[in-house]
Amino acid sequence: MRAESRTKNSLINAITAMAGQGISLIISFVTRIIFIQQLGNVYLGINSLFTNIVGLLSLAELGIGSSINYSLYKPLANKNIEKIKSLMNLYKKVYYAIGTIIMLIGIAMMPFLDFFMKNTETNSVPNLQVIFLLFVLNSAVSYFYSFKRALIISDQKRYIATIYRYAFYILMNFAQIFVLIVTQNFILYLILALLCTIFENLCVSHKANRMYPYLKDRKIEKLKQSDATEIKKNTLALLFHKIGSSVVNSTDNILISKIVGIVVVGIYSNYLLITNALNIVIAQFFTALTASLGNLAVTETTKKSEEIFYEIFFLNFCIVCIISISIFSTIDLLIESWFGYDMILDRGVLICIIINFYLYQIRRTVLTYRDAYGLFWYDRYKALIEAFINLLVSVILGWRIGLIGIFIGTIISTLLTSIWIEPYVLFKYGFNHSGKKYYLTLIIYTIFTALVCMLCESIIKIMNLCGFLGFIIGVIICTLLVSGLIILAFSHTNEFKSLKKKIKKLFYFLKIERKYKNA
Repeated sequence: MRAESRTKNSLINAITAMAGQGISLIISFVTRIIFIQQLGNVYLGINSLFTNIVGLLSLAELGIGSSINYSLYKPLANKNIEKIKSLMNLYKKVYYAIGTIIMLIGIAMMPFLDFFMKNTETNSVPNLQVIFLLFVLNSAVSYFYSFKRALIISDQKRYIATIYRYAFYILMNFAQIFVLIVTQNFILYLILALLCTIFENLCVSHKANRMYPYLKDRKIEKLKQSDATEIKKNTLALLFHKIGSSVVNSTDNILISKIVGIVVVGIYSNYLLITNALNIVIAQFFTALTASLGNLAVTETTKKSEEIFYEIFFLNFCIVCIISISIFSTIDLLIESWFGYDMILDRGVLICIIINFYLYQIRRTVLTYRDAYGLFWYDRYKALIEAFINLLVSVILGWRIGLIGIFIGTIISTLLTSIWIEPYVLFKYGFNHSGKKYYLTLIIYTIFTALVCMLCESIIKIMNLCGFLGFIIGVIICTLLVSGLIILAFSHTNEFKSLKKKIKKLFYFLKIERKYKNA
């Protein structure tokens, strides 16, 4: 029953996340269209650039969040309330300090904003420092109550935090649309975002206090030295990972702004809006599994955990294959119908964007297991090497061949490091044997995706689709065709059969439970 409960919670978490992100993506598009109409591409570029700069400031988090989340799995499974209280007390102190550090660093950066921009594109934008300060404040205040959100998530109830997040996100977008239409004021637009962040955190904190009354206890035991040492070790390792991921994921817009121009940042941000939304959906799905896998790691055998790994990896492949191919074949139709033909990027740039998307997402299963097993220490230097390669190659190629060179730098750094080192660490230290089967499976999945992608693109071109309706038709065609080919090619595999069996069992369990409740 414990396994069924774990699976049920993971399914609820994933469905809630995907539903919320689907709704928020639609409203984000509407907000983006009105934003461009009312404020233009320069403000759009500044919005994306400052978002990335603030993303780099999150380095102050040092990765301690993931470290403490991992430390919470066992005491939650064992209902060790005293240890949970001790960990949460540490979490609170650290995150208050992090929020303060981010605020101070952001304020110190304000006089140097021109360094991140090319030429004089932002001369027409008043109050640039005030705008940046609002971005910094929004990031800083998000840390002041997030330690309580982490407890809810680690307890396999991520759907609760997800509901609050998307409820406030949707409310914020409606308010921002109203402000854009009535005032065309970017500063008011950002103030609304800050207020929604504050109120969301307060509501989640209140909910956590009701779910876990012991959080209000003032009598808290000091964390054992052995536990503190483990957290420090994982935090040090995660610092390297944090630096690497921040450089890889948060520098593209900064480089584009400096090398190509702020307007191109705005154009690229439309594509980024779509890929980031999909990233969040997929991330929510796999993050929803992390707590369950963390629980699995302390309650089941390594062999059982590895069997589930390959099932999740197959599911990972199915999701990423369908989405990557659908985006590549149809995204220009969406961009043109919503934002205009002049907002379409070069086809070569799109290919690089989709490759980066695929390479990042196909690693989800490995990264999820790494977080669940707490294997942060063994590949800590990988992140720094990846960041160095990414920055070096992106800058060199960016100056030589422009926008496409910046994205090629990210592809090269991923292929030389993360795509093979991360699974090597997981299989050696998590499953205690070689990962040859994984690498072979990854190659097969990637070749299949590339071949089917070429097929789908050819079919979409022949159909000569146009407009938003064409985009919808194209997505449906790609989804059905890719799904059919996946079933045809992989229905004989153990992963397919086992996953199919578990899905049937899960829905049977949910059906029985619903009948029991209605009786």
